[in-house]
Amino acid sequence: MANQRQTEQATRRSDVVIAGAGFAGLALAIALRQSLGEGFQVLVADPALATPESRDGRASAIAVGARRLFEALGVWEPVAGQAQPILDMVITDSKLGDAVRPALLSFASEPGHQPGYRQPSEPFAHMIENRHLIDALTEKAKAIGVVLSVHPVVASRLSPAGIDVSLADGTVIAARLLVGADGARSGVRERAGIAFHGWNYDQSGIVATVAHERDHEGRAEEHFLPAGPFAILPLKGRRSSLVWTEARRDAERLVALPDAEFQAELERRFGHKLGEMTLVGPRRAFPLSLFTARSFIAERIALIGDAAHVIHPIAGQGLNMGLRDVAALAEVIADAVRIGLDPGAADVLARYQRWRRFDTMLMGATTDALNRLFSNHSDALRLLRDVGLGMVERMPGLKSLFIREAAGITGEVPKLLRGEAI
Repeated sequence: MANQRQTEQATRRSDVVIAGAGFAGLALAIALRQSLGEGFQVLVADPALATPESRDGRASAIAVGARRLFEALGVWEPVAGQAQPILDMVITDSKLGDAVRPALLSFASEPGHQPGYRQPSEPFAHMIENRHLIDALTEKAKAIGVVLSVHPVVASRLSPAGIDVSLADGTVIAARLLVGADGARSGVRERAGIAFHGWNYDQSGIVATVAHERDHEGRAEEHFLPAGPFAILPLKGRRSSLVWTEARRDAERLVALPDAEFQAELERRFGHKLGEMTLVGPRRAFPLSLFTARSFIAERIALIGDAAHVIHPIAGQGLNMGLRDVAALAEVIADAVRIGLDPGAADVLARYQRWRRFDTMLMGATTDALNRLFSNHSDALRLLRDVGLGMVERMPGLKSLFIREAAGITGEVPKLLRGEAI
């Protein structure tokens, strides 16, 4: 009897359990709680919640649709002062030793006259350090009653009424839906037996932050070099975030260089347009890959973000794709619950998969093709792509389509990505 009482005390109830407290997991929790009210219980489980403030030193490009989602959730205003609008984007294609890097394609932030934009001066993206947004999301989740647990999800088992989710401290959560937002190595996905198909690139992305003498004026640059793209992305103040693609072995060597030698390698790629440059904070290298889950759903399980898909960062769309998952899944669940349906029912989850899987596969194929086209030493391919970039530069309609696609405001756009409540 004592053991039975102990088990009953350790069992709790929640409509949805979300494994992972990154951008996707926290945003989904807030969206569900705000749309369905206090009677709808949401729990987020992640050991990272034990740290009072996020230590994520990376930065992300937040596209228009993703920013509107954050606005709708009430987390953009607290961090807007830390966000740098991208007002201009320039693309070049050159070799490392080329003295001149002519701009082959540019995107200025004048999209207000295009479908999907609200005002003439609306930037197509903002750069912000991850820690600011993660902290704002965490505080918002706490404020609206999302239950946060520092104990990770370690197991799940289907029950007659739903799915029983076990946390590392022995607590069992009786839920109706388990969401895997726990990254590329998702335990939720693996335990559900969902295959993850794809491949690793022989490339790593080096991430660093630099301070510079001159103002970047909101301009982002992406230099396509034979080893891969070298992106310079503006941050608040006279700082920029660098995402630098190299062959894995070269990336390991470069990251291990003494500071002075590493900075010299940066300057070869960064140039001197912004004056004297100083490395700020640590530099790290992340292996790059392309993987997609065979299915985004299983019985009473849904996958979002990197747990569902990982793509090459060449187009800067990884985070924004995860937030599109959030917007679609939140809308599907809210629609179902409001008419009395089970949020973990098979037909409800099937609607989410239909909404997101094709878009994900298309974006994965696009980034893979771009990486193969641009990350090579072929002079013939370089001529071909430079002609292609030049043609796009001279076709305003095509440029407009590319901007709207990158902004996440094409196709069947979920309400949150339009800045609307669900």
